[in-house]
Amino acid sequence: MTTVLTLISSLLWWVLYSSIGALFIALIAWVVLRWSERCAVVFNRTYLACLLWNMFGLLLIAGVAMHEGHVRPPFAPLLASGLLRGALVIDMLVGVALLWRLIPRVDARRIRPTSACMAVAVIMAIAFGAATSLAS
Repeated sequence: MTTVLTLISSLLWWVLYSSIGALFIALIAWVVLRWSERCAVVFNRTYLACLLWNMFGLLLIAGVAMHEGHVRPPFAPLLASGLLRGALVIDMLVGVALLWRLIPRVDARRIRPTSACMAVAVIMAIAFGAATSLAS
């Protein structure tokens, strides 16, 4: 019974932390997409895409951290890991695919793939800057 409660608690915290992080990511993506598309984009779909991307990314990075054995600070060795860099490339490709496929403009057409790439690049630059400054 304890294992089931632990699993349910872990899943709830995973969804909660993912949704909090997705809100900040969605705000950045929404601003970048409005600028890049020169047209309004739908925010709730931006949030949905960012939530799914963030949930996938948390699982991927947690899996790499457990595999590498860096689950406690300092995280600088994890950031230098080649496996994490490969996982981040996969994470960015998934992010571009989710943003491109799930976010419509207000005229009901999809955003351009280049706009999705720009949004993911800006988000990853901010996230990696924050991660490297906090890891040391």
